[in-house]
Amino acid sequence: MIDYQWTSTLIGLLIASLILFLVRRDHLHGPYAVWWLVVAAMVVVLGVFPRLFDTVAPLFGVAYPPILAVVLGMGLLLIKMLTMDLERSRQERKLRRLTQRLAMLETLLEKVHQSQLAQEKEKDIGGDDNQGQ
Repeated sequence: MIDYQWTSTLIGLLIASLILFLVRRDHLHGPYAVWWLVVAAMVVVLGVFPRLFDTVAPLFGVAYPPILAVVLGMGLLLIKMLTMDLERSRQERKLRRLTQRLAMLETLLEKVHQSQLAQEKEKDIGGDDNQGQ
C-alpha cells in the first residue's frame, strides 16, 4: 500500500511536469504557467509535509486542520477566477479598441479611394476637353 504522502507528492510532480510540457509546446503562457507551477509546488510541499496544516491551522483559529486546506483551495480558486475575469475584460477592451480603430481606418481608406476616383475623373474630363479642342 502506497503512503498518501507519496501519492500527493507524485500528483504535484505530475502537475508540474504537465505545466512544463504545456509551456514548452507554447500552449500555456508565462503568467498562467507561474500560477500553476505555484499550485504544483504547494501540492508537493503539502504531500511531503502533511502535518503542516496541523501546526498552521491553530494559528488561524481553525479547529479542524483539514478544513484549512479546503478553505485555502477554495480561496485560490476564487482568486484564479478573478484573475481570469480581469484578463478576459482586458482582452475584450483591447479587441473593442482594435475594432474601432479598424473601422476608422476603413472609413479613412474609403475616403482616400473616393478622392482618388474623383481626381481621376477630373483628369479624364480635362483630358477629354483637351482632346476635343
